[in-house]
Amino acid sequence: MDRKEEIREFLISRRAKVSPEQAGIPSYGELRRVPGLRREEVAQLAGVSTDYYTRLERGSIRGVSDSVLEAVASALQLDEAERAHLMDLARTANTPSRRAPRRPPQQRVRPGVLRLLDGMTGVVAMVQNGRSDVLAANLLGRALYAEVFDSPASSGPDTPGRLPNQARYIFLDPRAADLYPDWRAIAATTVAMLRTETGRKPHDRELNELVGELTTRSGLFAALWAGHDVRIHTTGTKRFHHPVAGDLSLQYETLDLPGDEGQTLFTFTAEPGSASANALAFLASWAASPPEETTQPTTASDPASGPALPDTRSHAHPGTPKGKTEPSHD
Repeated sequence: MDRKEEIREFLISRRAKVSPEQAGIPSYGELRRVPGLRREEVAQLAGVSTDYYTRLERGSIRGVSDSVLEAVASALQLDEAERAHLMDLARTANTPSRRAPRRPPQQRVRPGVLRLLDGMTGVVAMVQNGRSDVLAANLLGRALYAEVFDSPASSGPDTPGRLPNQARYIFLDPRAADLYPDWRAIAATTVAMLRTETGRKPHDRELNELVGELTTRSGLFAALWAGHDVRIHTTGTKRFHHPVAGDLSLQYETLDLPGDEGQTLFTFTAEPGSASANALAFLASWAASPPEETTQPTTASDPASGPALPDTRSHAHPGTPKGKTEPSHD
């Protein structure tokens, strides 16, 4: 990924999102040829010359001070995630790598973290990296995300042993639209998170390969990627339509593991006494029951029927999905 092109496209996309009215610039009813602000208007708001800002927007950001970047961020009304992304782009532009894009070593989850996952009964818990690879999950996490672990699409084509990947599942497995009632919004959030990660780690070979693969195989991913949106994933609510447990609305929290750079702990819980809490308890009971007793699993909403899921009753580490890649949504 070319840093200058990344910076250029990001600044142009953010400038287009700010209207003169939002910036406090009177338009006097004039016909404007560009969406959002003009370069000279951003320069005026940031307190720099138009020529200087034009150079910035062309990607010439090396050596630019943090104070100038903060002024530009304020002029463009960037949020926290966008400001951090701009700083990441500047940092990597100022420290170019002399090496070819490298493939990072396989990430391992420490035994202490695995024991923590296993001890979190009644809570969905899993560890992911910035590429959305699932590194580990507890029993309930494997049950909730059974399709991700089982999906041939989530581990990539012809790559046995590769970790399940949430982004591949969302964009390349048609079942994702059924699991997530808010699939479009989740797809947009996933792309924004990957875009944020590329700002931090532009030389991560596996990340670049993932983005390249999804760009060529999913039209929706390509369109969202072109938007240059970024996001920091912290807390919120996610809805599921699970093949065994039915409909769930779960609150998620994220916690970066300071002892393991790039690893994040995700937890999902349900409001006590809610229908989602009952469904989650049902799923936990199903996941904990012996496999031979669940060859025909039932659902929380319809005890008489329900599709079979892959065996989720194993160690916290994900299994190895097998098979051919499912067709894309697009």
